[in-house]
Amino acid sequence: MKKIIQLAFITVLMTCSSSAAFGQAIAAKDGDGQIKEALYKKYKREAQGYDKKEFDALFFEFFQKQKEQKLVLSKEEFYTYTVKIAAYSEKLGMLYKDQKAEAQKTKQEWLDKSYTEYLQSKKQQP
Repeated sequence: MKKIIQLAFITVLMTCSSSAAFGQAIAAKDGDGQIKEALYKKYKREAQGYDKKEFDALFFEFFQKQKEQKLVLSKEEFYTYTVKIAAYSEKLGMLYKDQKAEAQKTKQEWLDKSYTEYLQSKKQQP
C-alpha cells in the first residue's frame, strides 16, 4: 500500500513538473505569450488531427494572406496560423521519432514568430 501511494505521488509530481516545463516553451519574448498559449490550447487537437492535405491548405493560405499587400492579419489571426503550424510540427515529431528533435525545433520557430515583426514586414512590402 505504501509503495502504491509513493508511486502515485511520484506520478503526480512528474506530471505537474512536465506540464510546467512544456507550458514555458510557449512563453514569448515579445509579450504575446498569453495569446499564443490560449490559442495553442484551443487549436492543438484540431491541428494535430489534420492530414497532409489539410495542413498544406492551411500553410498555403497563411502565406497567401501574408503576401497580400492590402490585407493585414489581426494579431489573433496571425497567431492562430502560427500556432496551428507549430502544433502540426509537434505531431510530426510524435509520428517520426527519428525526426523528433527537428520537429521540436520547427515547432519552436513557429511559436517564436512575432506579430510585430509581421507588421514591420508588411510596411516594407512594395
